[in-house]
Amino acid sequence: MAADSAQELEVKAFDIEYRGDADGVWLARIFQPQGPGPFPALLQVHGGAWFSGDRMSNESMNEALAATGMVIASIDFRTPPEHPYPASLADVNYASRWLKAHAADFNADASRLGVRGASSGGHLAMLSAMRPRDPRYAALPLPEDPELDASVAYVIGCWPILDPYARYSFAQETGRQQLVTRTEGMFGNQEGMQEASPQLILDRGETAELPPVLILQGTDDQNVTPAMQERFAASYRARGGDVQLEIFPGMPHGFMGKNDAANERAMKHTTEFIARQLKDRIIVR
Repeated sequence: MAADSAQELEVKAFDIEYRGDADGVWLARIFQPQGPGPFPALLQVHGGAWFSGDRMSNESMNEALAATGMVIASIDFRTPPEHPYPASLADVNYASRWLKAHAADFNADASRLGVRGASSGGHLAMLSAMRPRDPRYAALPLPEDPELDASVAYVIGCWPILDPYARYSFAQETGRQQLVTRTEGMFGNQEGMQEASPQLILDRGETAELPPVLILQGTDDQNVTPAMQERFAASYRARGGDVQLEIFPGMPHGFMGKNDAANERAMKHTTEFIARQLKDRIIVR
């Protein structure tokens, strides 16, 4: 049995170093359900307009999902302005491989690793999933298992930025100068935004991995519009990908984590989506 919203398990949360180099030490926050397992594994990528946030972001979301029977690794990673694109993609790619290699350390089974990202973290999660073997993203070696790649079984995007260039234009039109500045700081210029856009990868017909995707999006989001998500969903399906887009009336950017009906519905969609991806797996508790 995979993620099960009807049963809550006790969760142990702790930090572990997953990568270290001359730039510093990078931690993952592990949310490990207590039970016989092994449990499915999920990589969590935080948002923050590419510049801010950390592994503690979305902690209540991570706790709640882990309690359904999943091991979640929420990661820190390099960010601009010191480390612009593609440094954060290299960290997400590395973390995906690291979690596969070390899943057993946390009573997890990463044979069908999933990745979830919120806002700009949704962009990083989706882009890494679509380009798991891109040499720029896979540049950091994993000595314990050099043959692993960063491919994933599914992606969950919570109000994700799936077209940085379109969101940049939207931010300019709506006077969101901080979003404009941070997008420029991440990608350098408009050409960089377009090159790193999951939407435009589809539009350009580039070769890409297309794992199943769940997108959760509110209608009152001032950072990204439902129309952007609808366009991505249509393009993804046209390329043969499986995408589930769930729209939440009246909900803003970052609406999950509260004890309300929208959060309950979003959690239900999340656990049911994950269960479908793992339907032929048997998880022993």
